[in-house]
Amino acid sequence: MQNLFLTLKQLIQEASAASTATVRVQGIVSRVKSAMEVAVCSLYLSGEDDVLTLAATEGLNPESVGNISLKPGEGLVGWIARTHHPLNLKNASEDPHFLYFPETGEEIYKAFLGAPVVHGGKLVGVLVVEQKEKRKFTEEEESFLVTVAAHLGSTDPEDFKIGTTASDSSETHRNYRIRGIAGAPGVGIGRALLLPDAMDLMKVQDATATDIEHEMALFQKAVNSTLADLDASRDKISGIVSGDVGEIFTFYRMLLEGNELPGMVEKDIRSGKAASPSLRSAVIHFSSQFEAMEDEYLRARAEDIQNLGNRLYARLRNVEVPKIQSNEKVVLVGGLISITDIAEYPVEQLAGIVSMRGSALSHTAVLGKALGLPVVMGVAHGGELPDGELIIVDGFQGQIFVDPQPSVVDEFRRLIASESGLVKELSKLKELPAETVDGARIRLFANTGLLADISPGLTHGAEGIGLYRTEIPFIVHGSFPSEDEQVEVYRSVLKAYKGMPVYMRTLDIGGDKPLPYFPFEEENPALGWRGVRFTLDNSVIFMTQIRAMLRAAGDSNDLHITLPMIGSVPEVETFLRLLESALEQLNEEGFAVVRPKAGIMAEVPSAIAILPFLKGKIDFVSIGSNDLTQYLLAVDRNNPRVTNLYDHIHPATLQAIETILTHTRGMEIPVSVCGEMAADPCGATLLLGMGIDALSMSAFSIPRIKWLVRSVTRAEAVEQLSIAKQCPYPAEIRKQLREFLCSKGLERLFVPK
Repeated sequence: MQNLFLTLKQLIQEASAASTATVRVQGIVSRVKSAMEVAVCSLYLSGEDDVLTLAATEGLNPESVGNISLKPGEGLVGWIARTHHPLNLKNASEDPHFLYFPETGEEIYKAFLGAPVVHGGKLVGVLVVEQKEKRKFTEEEESFLVTVAAHLGSTDPEDFKIGTTASDSSETHRNYRIRGIAGAPGVGIGRALLLPDAMDLMKVQDATATDIEHEMALFQKAVNSTLADLDASRDKISGIVSGDVGEIFTFYRMLLEGNELPGMVEKDIRSGKAASPSLRSAVIHFSSQFEAMEDEYLRARAEDIQNLGNRLYARLRNVEVPKIQSNEKVVLVGGLISITDIAEYPVEQLAGIVSMRGSALSHTAVLGKALGLPVVMGVAHGGELPDGELIIVDGFQGQIFVDPQPSVVDEFRRLIASESGLVKELSKLKELPAETVDGARIRLFANTGLLADISPGLTHGAEGIGLYRTEIPFIVHGSFPSEDEQVEVYRSVLKAYKGMPVYMRTLDIGGDKPLPYFPFEEENPALGWRGVRFTLDNSVIFMTQIRAMLRAAGDSNDLHITLPMIGSVPEVETFLRLLESALEQLNEEGFAVVRPKAGIMAEVPSAIAILPFLKGKIDFVSIGSNDLTQYLLAVDRNNPRVTNLYDHIHPATLQAIETILTHTRGMEIPVSVCGEMAADPCGATLLLGMGIDALSMSAFSIPRIKWLVRSVTRAEAVEQLSIAKQCPYPAEIRKQLREFLCSKGLERLFVPK
């Protein structure tokens, strides 16, 4: 029998390379049969009503594939499915649960070993091996099969679904589906336009410089050309989308014009390395600083550095991007699509974007949203896409369909038409208030990060910014940014939303978000020196940021300062003393500043208990539903092994929010929610029923949630909340809320899967 580790490694490689589910499952049984040196290996997969169907076999009659089905408890395979327990039999036909299927040719096999494949506690299938002789499989063989089955259970069940598209039966269309990460919503249909892999900097090999001055000149030329490219790209994009979306290029310019990244490259060149490997080393160094961060928004900034590195590398090699050869719409496909790549092409000819790497919070996704283009990131099999292949980009579900059948194309064209109609309808709501049928008013804010996120919020009718992250200037500098530098950034944000509230979260750095120039290590960063704990211990840094915020706001009342990770009363009191000191200093220095409203993020469970002691000290509470839910449930929502346990409408989260509201009503201060719960139609309905004052979300979600609010009464939302509070199962709560919203004509809030 082959080595287990080697077999698992080969299974992973072959499964990831498979273009369809049929090829994937057939490869699994072939690999296991070979590794265990058995006569038969078969895989049964669970379908509707938990019925198990023979999906692939190596050893039985191949014509029985798809034609043999068993209910849970029926036959040996069905018994394994019911018990979720392996079965090892010396002679299968003697077992009382044995069920004979003549069409399989199975009668000549005696020894039987089967193991359940389980994902998230739910049965995916049953993996079986058989031998002709009568014997029990050894403990080693049983452990081997159970381990392989457990490994299969740890992967996405969608990878094994046969027949989800016509890919497994069509002779003229491959029509297979590739799953990724939803980056920007929408659906697009077009021909794949592959960007060359030659632009991937990570593939560069080490090399020495034969002429250091020549290499220095090459690099400087690449920097200058890239800066020119950025300006040209910004001009193109700014002419298509409104306002500050063009500022998405600011981060790139900061990296190129600063001393850190170029300085490291030049230092390596001076030491004798060629320009390309020197650039690669610098990009790895700086991108790794972001990749180590737990905050997913900041972690996504590593992609910006990698994109910039690829752009510089392309300039070093004089690589030209491919041109569109026809009038058909195209989908840009590449290893890591950048915003400068997108700007190279006429937007009217782009149907969507597919990137093999990257996250939903990349600037590629941000720009896709602003341009109205569907984006799918993190597509593992994107490299298999032939240039010119017709593909469908589904940015709602994070998937693409390759070489689809006409019937599939027609179905998605209907979805495109429906979504286009909905967006057009909802645009009419932009100037209308988010007010229920019975007159209850709620405010809808936008979540933003860099200046690039600002314009879409205004376009979609945001009434302010509910969460503005201030970490980026601190991370991209080689040292702590000056007060004046911070003032310019904050002033741009406040200017864009003049006359509207802007909730700026103070520096949420430390532990999971280390600064490259201020490193430290912790065993448990999530519970460590982060957020307000870090800034209070570094009062000089904190005071500089507070002063910068006050100066940027001037004498307006738009600024609201939000404190992250608050868990104790002294933390708030210390901040208030710093705030008063900053106001006194600036007034003495001649700056016209006023005291802003100040509040806390309720994201640490202990914050709930201390709220009564904060009466008179804070002006508002902003609930971070993502972190609050994670801390309450002890679930990392980004961990695929436990993500099924995460749900912000869990009874614990609902109870916690209601407790917060009970305290804040006594304090007579407003409460907002700025996590994903606010953009979830089910979550928003419950929050509306609770009486939340404001919801903050991505710009795209604002018109949809406004439509929801204006379609129901507060009384109906209160009733739905009352029903939900009696149910311990989040899935049942969602089902109830979905039925209610559909009964109100809001079924289009739920995108078909």
